[in-house]
Amino acid sequence: MNTAHIASAFDRDLESAQALVMRMGGLVEAALLDAAEALEARDDDLAERINTECARLIALRGPTAGDLRTVLTVMKIAAALERSGDYAKNLAKRAVVLGRMPQVVGAAGSIRRLAKAVVQMLADALDAYIRRDVKLAEDVRLRDREIDQMYNSIFREFLTHMMEDPRLIGPCMHLHFIAKNIERVGDHATSVAEQVIYLVTGAMPEEARPKVDSTGTASTRG
Repeated sequence: MNTAHIASAFDRDLESAQALVMRMGGLVEAALLDAAEALEARDDDLAERINTECARLIALRGPTAGDLRTVLTVMKIAAALERSGDYAKNLAKRAVVLGRMPQVVGAAGSIRRLAKAVVQMLADALDAYIRRDVKLAEDVRLRDREIDQMYNSIFREFLTHMMEDPRLIGPCMHLHFIAKNIERVGDHATSVAEQVIYLVTGAMPEEARPKVDSTGTASTRG
């Protein structure tokens, strides 16, 4: 058996799967920013294609322990991106509904800032994966707390609007769901970063991520 040939074929197949992951990541980033502007963009088939490629790699190429870790990481990143894409789609749908409701002053800017911060977080997590950069992955992981703080600030902003003007209760509820979904994409970006740490070091981070709950107090969540 030509082991060099098998290794070369494995590398090509893995590169193909990784290229699909990066394409998917770019689509999710664009979808989130577009959704913040009330547009929609998504490719539903990529995650399934990535999983199929990875399953074929495991079945046919007999990867070593290190290579297997890479394949499993690709699959988990694809799953995180797929879920993030779902959130982006939900954002766009709610944005359409909001177009027929009273405007909440300042809300669009707050949502846009949160979306940009999360998109940067996701982009950095994927960059950390490509570069196998544990330091950058750790930085992304810590930024999850900042996203929580931004979300909580927006949540309090919407509560104030609802108390001051009952007509804004409906639109503020939709805006809150949008903000919460964006915050959850930040959680998925953090999961991608943790997969990078696992890929490079062979172990998941031992310490739970610092979180901030909706009352603004610190907590931890793994």
